[in-house]
Amino acid sequence: MPRAVWLLIIGMFINVTGNSFLWPLHTIYMHDYLGQSLTMAGFVLMINAGTGVVGNLLGGYLFDRIGGYKSIMFGTILSVFALILLTIWHDWPEYIWIVAILGFSGGIVFPSMYAMVGSVWPEGGRRAFNAIYLAQNVGVAIGPAIAGLVAAQNINYIFTANLITYIIFFIIAAVFYKNLAKTPNVHANASKEKDVKNQKAPFYAMMIVTFGYLLTWIVYVQWTTTISTHVLELGITLKQYSLLWTINGLLIVLAQPLIKPIITRLEHKIKAQLIIGIVIFMGSFVVVAFAESYAMFITSMVILTIGEMFVWPAVPTLADQLAPKGREGFYQGIVNSMATVGRMIGPLIGGMLVQSYGTQMMIFILTSLMFFAIATSLLYDIPLKKSQMNNSK
Repeated sequence: MPRAVWLLIIGMFINVTGNSFLWPLHTIYMHDYLGQSLTMAGFVLMINAGTGVVGNLLGGYLFDRIGGYKSIMFGTILSVFALILLTIWHDWPEYIWIVAILGFSGGIVFPSMYAMVGSVWPEGGRRAFNAIYLAQNVGVAIGPAIAGLVAAQNINYIFTANLITYIIFFIIAAVFYKNLAKTPNVHANASKEKDVKNQKAPFYAMMIVTFGYLLTWIVYVQWTTTISTHVLELGITLKQYSLLWTINGLLIVLAQPLIKPIITRLEHKIKAQLIIGIVIFMGSFVVVAFAESYAMFITSMVILTIGEMFVWPAVPTLADQLAPKGREGFYQGIVNSMATVGRMIGPLIGGMLVQSYGTQMMIFILTSLMFFAIATSLLYDIPLKKSQMNNSK
């Protein structure tokens, strides 16, 4: 891989490691330490994700207009500022507003990172996005494990730890990212607007596939919200729960040689990758619905991890393939914003369903959404086929 990709990998790893100190513990912190209900905790996470949607779209837009370096720096500086505030004030209701800022600032950074890796290594294809995905998950493996140890001493220390990692990421971005990719020519982009407007089919295809992506995230996010509290209610410790995410991250890295032959055969069959991954997702949640022991939760997490190894890198890869030139950032912004919308409404929906019907029924209801995600994966290319037929006439 090019040196530029390695720099982005390192930056993404540090960024996600810091974020992983917080996101698995948000619901637990609000519910067990701040005394808020699951519904209220879900509402706060919805606000966090809602500001993240705005940040995702803005980050993609800024990448196309001012370049990846400036957009990443803007988001990172804002994140450092918010984390300084969170380190000082993490009581109620200050927690709500600061977490909202973090959603917005983090949302700016991620689509820019994905769009940048596609621009610095265009011939890498799925390999480029898989590299960033792996970096994320190494961070996910390490972050929660450290967070569990830190929280066992004092949960308030996780805010300081997150701040330190973001300062390190800021230094790396400031020093190394400036010359990774050239700043887009605004006038050139403006001259392409007519061409972009005529390319509606890729946009429609993107919206169809990312709608299914949204549904998978609504279900997936239950692991960090309703399922996390359910795990603790069964007598499993916070440290053991955090270890589940360590297993998730490590398996994503260690199992790469096992799934590589399958991915290689399906390299140009994104649709097959999506469907296989979603079906595996469904199997994971069937297991967790009946889980009563820690071993069963480990089993479910292993199955979940295999599924996401197919789905998560495939969607940004498809976005890069579909994006008209000069709109790569915008398309990555759509991908990230749809995932963020799933994280936004998932906790609230899950919390309400748990309170009304219980955890098991909540899992069955939400898992049924996966059938619609399979349908969108099968049908997303219909607009592209219609466009090709019209052009051939």
